[in-house]
Amino acid sequence: MVSNFFEIFLLSIIQGVSEFLPISSAAHLILVSNLYELKNQSLLIDISLHLGSLLAILYYFRTDIFDFNKNKNLFYKITIATIPLIITGYLIYITDIIHLFRDIKIIAWATLFFGILIYIADKNKVIKKIENDFTIVSVLVIGFFQVLALIPGVSRAGITITAGRILGFNRTESTKISFYLSIPALIGASTLGIKDLLKEEIEYSLFALIGVFLSFLFSLLTIKIFLNFIKKFSLTIFVIYRVFLAAILFYIIYF
Repeated sequence: MVSNFFEIFLLSIIQGVSEFLPISSAAHLILVSNLYELKNQSLLIDISLHLGSLLAILYYFRTDIFDFNKNKNLFYKITIATIPLIITGYLIYITDIIHLFRDIKIIAWATLFFGILIYIADKNKVIKKIENDFTIVSVLVIGFFQVLALIPGVSRAGITITAGRILGFNRTESTKISFYLSIPALIGASTLGIKDLLKEEIEYSLFALIGVFLSFLFSLLTIKIFLNFIKKFSLTIFVIYRVFLAAILFYIIYF
Protein backbone atom coordinates (compact mmCIF):
# COMPACT_ATOMS: atom_id res chain seq x y z
CA MET A 1 0.00 0.00 0.00
CA VAL A 2 2.74 2.47 1.00
CA SER A 3 4.91 1.56 -1.99
CA ASN A 4 1.93 1.93 -4.35
CA PHE A 5 1.15 5.38 -2.97
CA PHE A 6 4.81 6.39 -3.33
CA GLU A 7 4.77 5.35 -6.99
CA ILE A 8 1.58 7.31 -7.70
CA PHE A 9 3.07 10.31 -5.89
CA LEU A 10 6.27 10.07 -7.94
CA LEU A 11 4.42 9.68 -11.26
CA SER A 12 2.14 12.60 -10.37
CA ILE A 13 5.12 14.87 -9.79
CA ILE A 14 6.67 13.84 -13.10
CA GLN A 15 3.42 14.43 -14.99
CA GLY A 16 2.40 17.62 -13.19
CA VAL A 17 5.80 19.30 -13.54
CA SER A 18 7.08 18.03 -16.89
CA GLU A 19 3.79 18.56 -18.77
CA PHE A 20 4.05 22.34 -18.49
CA LEU A 21 7.78 23.04 -18.14
CA PRO A 22 10.14 23.01 -21.17
CA ILE A 23 11.61 19.66 -20.12
CA SER A 24 10.78 16.15 -21.25
CA SER A 25 8.38 13.88 -19.36
CA ALA A 26 9.52 10.90 -21.47
CA ALA A 27 13.15 11.45 -20.48
CA HIS A 28 12.19 11.59 -16.81
CA LEU A 29 10.08 8.44 -17.02
CA ILE A 30 13.02 6.61 -18.64
CA LEU A 31 15.28 7.74 -15.80
CA VAL A 32 12.80 6.75 -13.12
CA SER A 33 12.13 3.37 -14.71
CA ASN A 34 15.89 2.70 -14.78
CA LEU A 35 16.24 3.61 -11.11
CA TYR A 36 13.02 2.12 -9.83
CA GLU A 37 10.84 -0.68 -11.18
CA LEU A 38 7.39 0.89 -11.36
CA LYS A 39 4.40 -1.36 -10.74
CA ASN A 40 1.64 1.22 -11.20
CA GLN A 41 2.60 2.72 -14.56
CA SER A 42 -0.56 1.24 -16.10
CA LEU A 43 -2.84 2.67 -18.77
CA LEU A 44 -5.45 3.65 -16.18
CA ILE A 45 -2.89 5.52 -14.09
CA ASP A 46 -1.48 7.24 -17.19
CA ILE A 47 -4.95 8.49 -18.17
CA SER A 48 -5.61 9.63 -14.61
CA LEU A 49 -2.40 11.68 -14.52
CA HIS A 50 -3.20 13.37 -17.85
CA LEU A 51 -6.74 14.06 -16.65
CA GLY A 52 -5.36 15.75 -13.55
CA SER A 53 -3.18 18.03 -15.70
CA LEU A 54 -6.14 18.81 -17.98
CA LEU A 55 -8.34 19.76 -15.03
CA ALA A 56 -5.55 21.99 -13.67
CA ILE A 57 -5.15 23.97 -16.89
CA LEU A 58 -8.92 24.31 -17.25
CA TYR A 59 -9.19 25.53 -13.67
CA TYR A 60 -6.31 28.01 -13.90
CA PHE A 61 -7.59 29.62 -17.11
CA ARG A 62 -11.27 29.16 -16.24
CA THR A 63 -12.03 32.87 -16.62
CA ASP A 64 -10.68 33.00 -20.17
CA ILE A 65 -12.20 29.66 -21.11
CA PHE A 66 -15.69 30.37 -19.84
CA ASP A 67 -15.66 33.86 -21.37
CA PHE A 68 -15.77 32.22 -24.79
CA ASN A 69 -17.41 35.15 -26.60
CA LYS A 70 -14.54 37.44 -25.67
CA ASN A 71 -11.83 34.91 -26.54
CA LYS A 72 -13.49 32.86 -29.30
CA ASN A 73 -11.06 34.14 -31.95
CA LEU A 74 -8.14 32.91 -29.81
CA PHE A 75 -9.76 29.52 -29.29
CA TYR A 76 -10.44 29.12 -33.00
CA LYS A 77 -6.75 29.72 -33.66
CA ILE A 78 -5.71 27.29 -30.93
CA THR A 79 -7.94 24.68 -32.58
CA ILE A 80 -6.29 25.33 -35.96
CA ALA A 81 -2.83 25.07 -34.37
CA THR A 82 -3.74 21.67 -32.94
CA ILE A 83 -4.87 20.13 -36.26
CA PRO A 84 -1.33 19.17 -37.46
CA LEU A 85 -0.66 17.43 -34.13
CA ILE A 86 -3.96 15.53 -34.22
CA ILE A 87 -3.52 14.33 -37.80
CA THR A 88 0.14 13.37 -37.44
CA GLY A 89 -0.37 11.87 -34.00
CA TYR A 90 -3.25 9.71 -35.17
CA LEU A 91 -1.32 8.47 -38.20
CA ILE A 92 1.76 7.42 -36.24
CA TYR A 93 -0.48 5.97 -33.54
CA ILE A 94 -2.49 3.66 -35.83
CA THR A 95 0.64 2.61 -37.76
CA ASP A 96 2.64 1.94 -34.55
CA ILE A 97 5.42 4.21 -35.83
CA ILE A 98 5.30 6.00 -32.48
CA HIS A 99 7.01 2.99 -30.86
CA LEU A 100 10.08 3.57 -33.05
CA PHE A 101 10.58 6.95 -31.37
CA ARG A 102 10.70 5.46 -27.88
CA ASP A 103 14.35 4.52 -28.14
CA ILE A 104 16.39 5.89 -25.25
CA LYS A 105 19.06 7.15 -27.68
CA ILE A 106 16.49 9.23 -29.56
CA ILE A 107 15.14 10.56 -26.27
CA ALA A 108 18.63 11.52 -25.06
CA TRP A 109 19.62 13.32 -28.28
CA ALA A 110 16.22 15.06 -28.52
CA THR A 111 16.54 16.24 -24.91
CA LEU A 112 19.94 17.76 -25.69
CA PHE A 113 19.27 19.18 -29.17
CA PHE A 114 15.94 20.79 -28.41
CA GLY A 115 17.30 22.14 -25.13
CA ILE A 116 19.96 24.00 -27.12
CA LEU A 117 17.26 25.19 -29.52
CA ILE A 118 15.32 26.66 -26.59
CA TYR A 119 18.44 28.61 -25.58
CA ILE A 120 18.91 30.01 -29.11
CA ALA A 121 15.23 30.90 -29.51
CA ASP A 122 15.10 32.61 -26.11
CA LYS A 123 17.70 35.12 -27.32
CA ASN A 124 15.29 36.34 -30.00
CA LYS A 125 13.96 39.90 -29.74
CA VAL A 126 10.39 40.52 -28.62
CA ILE A 127 8.58 42.10 -31.55
CA LYS A 128 5.03 40.72 -31.37
CA LYS A 129 1.94 40.74 -29.16
CA ILE A 130 -0.80 38.12 -29.04
CA GLU A 131 -3.49 40.79 -29.42
CA ASN A 132 -2.18 42.01 -32.78
CA ASP A 133 0.23 39.43 -34.17
CA PHE A 134 -1.20 36.01 -33.36
CA THR A 135 -2.14 35.48 -36.99
CA ILE A 136 -3.11 32.33 -38.88
CA VAL A 137 0.48 32.11 -40.16
CA SER A 138 1.83 32.25 -36.59
CA VAL A 139 -0.76 29.70 -35.51
CA LEU A 140 0.25 27.24 -38.23
CA VAL A 141 3.99 27.69 -37.55
CA ILE A 142 3.49 26.90 -33.86
CA GLY A 143 1.15 24.05 -34.80
CA PHE A 144 3.73 22.39 -37.05
CA PHE A 145 6.45 22.87 -34.43
CA GLN A 146 4.18 21.13 -31.91
CA VAL A 147 4.17 18.01 -34.11
CA LEU A 148 7.83 17.50 -33.12
CA ALA A 149 6.62 16.89 -29.56
CA LEU A 150 5.47 13.44 -30.70
CA ILE A 151 9.15 12.51 -30.44
CA PRO A 152 9.84 11.69 -26.78
CA GLY A 153 12.51 13.99 -25.39
CA VAL A 154 11.41 17.05 -27.35
CA SER A 155 8.80 18.28 -24.82
CA ARG A 156 5.49 19.68 -26.01
CA ALA A 157 5.76 22.71 -23.73
CA GLY A 158 9.38 23.25 -24.73
CA ILE A 159 8.81 23.16 -28.49
CA THR A 160 5.71 25.39 -28.43
CA ILE A 161 7.44 27.98 -26.24
CA THR A 162 10.45 27.78 -28.58
CA ALA A 163 8.19 28.39 -31.58
CA GLY A 164 6.62 31.38 -29.87
CA ARG A 165 10.02 32.89 -29.08
CA ILE A 166 11.27 32.28 -32.63
CA LEU A 167 8.24 34.19 -33.91
CA GLY A 168 9.04 37.11 -31.60
CA PHE A 169 6.50 36.69 -28.78
CA ASN A 170 7.80 37.29 -25.27
CA ARG A 171 8.27 34.46 -22.77
CA THR A 172 5.00 35.04 -20.94
CA GLU A 173 2.88 35.12 -24.07
CA SER A 174 4.74 32.16 -25.60
CA THR A 175 4.05 30.21 -22.42
CA LYS A 176 0.37 31.16 -22.38
CA ILE A 177 0.07 29.96 -25.99
CA SER A 178 1.77 26.72 -24.93
CA PHE A 179 -0.64 26.30 -22.01
CA TYR A 180 -3.68 26.93 -24.21
CA LEU A 181 -2.37 24.38 -26.72
CA SER A 182 -2.01 21.83 -23.93
CA ILE A 183 -5.80 21.69 -23.52
CA PRO A 184 -6.65 19.97 -26.84
CA ALA A 185 -3.40 17.99 -26.65
CA LEU A 186 -4.33 16.57 -23.23
CA ILE A 187 -7.90 15.91 -24.38
CA GLY A 188 -6.52 14.03 -27.40
CA ALA A 189 -4.12 11.97 -25.30
CA SER A 190 -6.87 11.09 -22.84
CA THR A 191 -9.29 10.14 -25.63
CA LEU A 192 -6.79 7.74 -27.21
CA GLY A 193 -6.01 6.31 -23.80
CA ILE A 194 -9.66 5.78 -22.91
CA LYS A 195 -10.17 4.02 -26.25
CA ASP A 196 -7.47 1.50 -25.31
CA LEU A 197 -8.67 1.34 -21.72
CA LEU A 198 -12.04 -0.08 -22.82
CA LYS A 199 -10.18 -3.17 -24.01
CA GLU A 200 -8.62 -3.82 -20.61
CA GLU A 201 -9.77 -4.79 -17.18
CA ILE A 202 -9.92 -1.73 -14.95
CA GLU A 203 -7.85 -2.03 -11.78
CA TYR A 204 -6.29 0.33 -9.24
CA SER A 205 -9.40 2.58 -9.20
CA LEU A 206 -8.49 4.12 -5.85
CA PHE A 207 -4.94 4.86 -6.96
CA ALA A 208 -6.29 6.31 -10.21
CA LEU A 209 -8.40 8.80 -8.24
CA ILE A 210 -5.40 9.67 -6.08
CA GLY A 211 -3.40 10.14 -9.30
CA VAL A 212 -5.97 12.59 -10.68
CA PHE A 213 -5.89 14.64 -7.48
CA LEU A 214 -2.10 14.69 -7.09
CA SER A 215 -1.50 15.39 -10.79
CA PHE A 216 -4.03 18.24 -10.59
CA LEU A 217 -2.26 19.68 -7.55
CA PHE A 218 1.28 19.47 -8.96
CA SER A 219 0.14 20.73 -12.38
CA LEU A 220 -1.63 23.73 -10.84
CA LEU A 221 1.40 24.64 -8.74
CA THR A 222 3.69 24.29 -11.76
CA ILE A 223 1.53 26.52 -13.96
CA LYS A 224 1.35 29.26 -11.34
CA ILE A 225 5.04 29.16 -10.38
CA PHE A 226 6.28 28.94 -13.97
CA LEU A 227 4.21 31.91 -15.17
CA ASN A 228 5.62 34.01 -12.32
CA PHE A 229 9.15 32.73 -12.97
CA ILE A 230 9.33 33.67 -16.65
CA LYS A 231 8.23 37.24 -15.95
CA LYS A 232 11.55 37.75 -14.19
CA PHE A 233 14.00 35.20 -15.60
CA SER A 234 15.12 33.61 -18.87
CA LEU A 235 14.75 29.95 -19.85
CA THR A 236 18.49 29.27 -19.40
CA ILE A 237 18.02 27.26 -16.19
CA PHE A 238 15.86 24.77 -18.09
CA VAL A 239 18.46 24.51 -20.86
CA ILE A 240 21.14 23.69 -18.29
CA TYR A 241 18.84 21.14 -16.69
CA ARG A 242 18.13 19.48 -20.05
CA VAL A 243 21.84 19.24 -20.86
CA PHE A 244 22.42 17.66 -17.44
CA LEU A 245 19.51 15.25 -17.98
CA ALA A 246 20.80 14.30 -21.44
CA ALA A 247 24.23 13.62 -19.92
CA ILE A 248 22.67 11.18 -17.44
CA LEU A 249 20.78 9.43 -20.25
CA PHE A 250 23.99 9.18 -22.31
CA TYR A 251 25.70 7.62 -19.31
CA ILE A 252 22.89 5.05 -19.01
CA ILE A 253 23.15 4.28 -22.74
CA TYR A 254 26.90 4.11 -23.27
CA PHE A 255 28.35 3.08 -19.91
